[in-house]
Amino acid sequence: MKVTHYRQGEPCWAELASHDWQGAKAFYQKLFGWNGFDMPMPEGNYTMLQIDNDDVAALYQMPVDMVENSPTHWTVYFAVDDLPATVAKVQQAGGQLLIGPHAVGEAGKMAVFADPEGSRFAVWEAINHIGIKRSQENNALCWVELACRDTAKAKDFYSQAFGWQCKLANMPAFEYNEWYVDERAIGGMMAMTEEWGDMPTHWMLYFAVEDCDAIAAKAAANGGKICVPPTDIDNVGRFSVLADPQGGVFSVITLKDDVYK
Repeated sequence: MKVTHYRQGEPCWAELASHDWQGAKAFYQKLFGWNGFDMPMPEGNYTMLQIDNDDVAALYQMPVDMVENSPTHWTVYFAVDDLPATVAKVQQAGGQLLIGPHAVGEAGKMAVFADPEGSRFAVWEAINHIGIKRSQENNALCWVELACRDTAKAKDFYSQAFGWQCKLANMPAFEYNEWYVDERAIGGMMAMTEEWGDMPTHWMLYFAVEDCDAIAAKAAANGGKICVPPTDIDNVGRFSVLADPQGGVFSVITLKDDVYK
């Protein structure tokens, strides 16, 4: 389905910072069937990843100084109506401004933050580029999920920063919360237990796929890694956590037919 507008607080962009831009581009094009449109920049290439010429994600080569201090990683962007006001709210709520705020040509304005536990995310005030132009279809972003250790602190922070509502989901196996924008669920949150070890808190991006098992196998066959094998989620679908050849972690999910209804 085509998307023409995002409301305040909705996930609107998915971006991969990679140690190997060309390798990552080849991997994701094979995995999801995305087209790649390269946009040369002074510091390297920025590639728009597309479905039928509609932007659904992007990736870029991390600068050398960044490679030394940061692994390959996906970042979720949330839409905002007023970037300066959002910067103020995030900082007042206890978040840290890491990059920006700054303009990205005539496309829009952005900033990157870390929440009180260190989970990184970005915000986007659109001008000529709204972000992801496809929704509720295979090979496009369909869900984002915060894994954190203090869910009470996260609820307080994100409700202040974006005005989200947080509601307990119907998940029999464990406690799971969902984030809402105007009565629409846009993401989730789960608590990291001792079994997670010293893994940093983070935002996980989920891409919808037609066949979770087939995509997981395809990722492994093309140099990726299956971190969590295909697993059923009651009343939701079947998911798997994967890593690309450079170590960028993401999830795929085959949703039940009635999830979007």
